Amino acid sequence: MNSQTPLHKVQGMGASHSGTGHFRRERATSVALIPLSLWFAYAMLGLTGTNEVTMVQFIASPWNALLMAAFVITSAYHMSLGLQVVIDDYVHTTGMKIFLLFLVRVIAFALMAVSIFALIRIASV
Repeated sequence: MNSQTPLHKVQGMGASHSGTGHFRRERATSVALIPLSLWFAYAMLGLTGTNEVTMVQFIASPWNALLMAAFVITSAYHMSLGLQVVIDDYVHTTGMKIFLLFLVRVIAFALMAVSIFALIRIASV
């Protein structure tokens, strides 16, 4: 079963060369963020009023570290997908559009990398 529109099959591209895939990735990350955001809110509300040691112990748990990593990665990826749509819609200069898309991807990747590094450091303590 192919998800391409008939016009996409004929021309070999969509409106932005990959519109259906982008749409599905954006929806998949938003659906994945629902339970992850609920877990994050529950965890943060449970940790209000505690000290740093309790927070580190909470993140040091493998299950919590894994969920936090999934939350950060999914959020950053969803952010980059959403900003890509905004840039595609509202930036009309080709050079600026390419620069901003590159910048968004670099920032999202850096956010993911730094967060995962921090989680690994906390989990290894």
